[in-house]
Amino acid sequence: MKYISILVAMFLVAFSGDVRAEKRVALVIGNSAYKFAPTLANPINDASDIAEKLRGLGFEVVSGHDLDLSGVRHTVRDFVSRLDGADIALFYYAGHGLQVNGENYLAPVDAKLSSAIDLDFETVPMNLIMSAMERSAKVNLFFFDACRDNPLVDNLARSMGTRSGSVGRGLAKLGTGIGSLIAFATQPGNVALDGKERNSPFTAALLRHLGTPGEDVTSDLVKVRRDVLAATNGRQVPWDNSSLTSEVVLVSAPVEKPAEVAEDASKTPDDKVKAEPDNSVELAYWDTIKEAEDKDYFALYLTQYPQGIFAPLARMKIAMIDKRSAAMARAEADARAKREAEERKAAEAGQEVAALPQTVDQPETTETEPDLEAVRAVQKELNRLGCSVGRADGVWGAGSRRALGLFRRHSGAQLAALEPTADVLNALRARKARVCPLACGRDQEEKGGRCVDIRREAKLPPAEKKQGEVTKKASSGSCPASAVAAATQMAQYGEIGYMRRTDFVVGVHKCGKKYTCTRMVAGYPWRCWWR
Repeated sequence: MKYISILVAMFLVAFSGDVRAEKRVALVIGNSAYKFAPTLANPINDASDIAEKLRGLGFEVVSGHDLDLSGVRHTVRDFVSRLDGADIALFYYAGHGLQVNGENYLAPVDAKLSSAIDLDFETVPMNLIMSAMERSAKVNLFFFDACRDNPLVDNLARSMGTRSGSVGRGLAKLGTGIGSLIAFATQPGNVALDGKERNSPFTAALLRHLGTPGEDVTSDLVKVRRDVLAATNGRQVPWDNSSLTSEVVLVSAPVEKPAEVAEDASKTPDDKVKAEPDNSVELAYWDTIKEAEDKDYFALYLTQYPQGIFAPLARMKIAMIDKRSAAMARAEADARAKREAEERKAAEAGQEVAALPQTVDQPETTETEPDLEAVRAVQKELNRLGCSVGRADGVWGAGSRRALGLFRRHSGAQLAALEPTADVLNALRARKARVCPLACGRDQEEKGGRCVDIRREAKLPPAEKKQGEVTKKASSGSCPASAVAAATQMAQYGEIGYMRRTDFVVGVHKCGKKYTCTRMVAGYPWRCWWR
């Protein structure tokens, strides 16, 4: 019986699904004493402790502390030269790193990054190391505790000017080749915490759980994530990206004694499930909702897993979504209030125009006269766009308002008031083609974009008699002082004009002088002038 138990144990060891690494090589770099940035407290401790941990896990470790650019290149070259035939290759880095245009860079201690070109000459692309590992080793593990708040990023962003938007916080998300796993101290693009202990929160959890006997690396990282969430009150969430094709177990499960095996065999399957709960369903569900923008998904997760691995993160996501929704609601309310205020202002301006005196014999007055040149510029632009004002005399009256009202109606422009403001002038100048349609009066026709009198042949009295009538009419009485008075007098005789519309009149006073009158719409006061 004793020999049978030994054979069973040997069989389990020989045919276990774990990955057994015959050759393991690790590169460990920790940079703290930066020359052009404040010294970091943890990376030297983190790198030293990780190197010791990996040696205990059977790794051949190539390590370096506080390396300048030359030191980083020399250490990386030494590491790459040992990769040939490696079953597992591991790269751990603690220190400053940065991302530019989605690419990640390792910062040596002598990096200054005072100009954009320094990025190529003072840093080491992480892809350079990763590509060399993926070409040589069967399984590749990457651990980056390099997402710290980095003042070198500010130097680079200032030097890049308008291109500084390509410089990001933390590290960028990386793609992996087949058989690789990448773990970040926090989410890509975020900044990790240094902590107040000997090690950073991420590295402290990694030291506790990496190489758990019988557990694969992905299970170790679940425990790391749980510890970091608890240590940082949910502010830091370790992130990983994996393309592993099999379990990677760094330490095999201990072979139990035959007596213990027999005792364990006495347990029912239900007892084993209770002893080791399966989190695979929870992990799969979280993976499907972690990028969602609807808080109901996270509320459902908390209902299902109130003490789950990601419960603190789910509560934080709900709070963030509520905060964002409240901000959007405030912005919409402010925009609506602003729009309503503008509409009220426009309505009040329209009421003020409607309330103007409608007597034709009283000159229009306003409390403040607009600038003469500004009024003349608006009148010229209205005439250019076909919204006739008449002569651009710099006087802003009902005729000018009528023309501006026609422009607003035919162009669809949003004008707060029918006044010659700078905004109105800019709106007029922005139009290049005619806006108001050409409207010709009776006995007129359009020619070349203008209204001209229709020429008709008619029998006229002898020239001498007609001339005498005109002379007689011109000499009858004196002309009034204003064209408004002249139009008023002629209206009393029922002869206000020979070209008459509801908003436009051309007439001749009995003194012989011609006048023109316009108004905005029916019911508005007339504005008249001598021709």
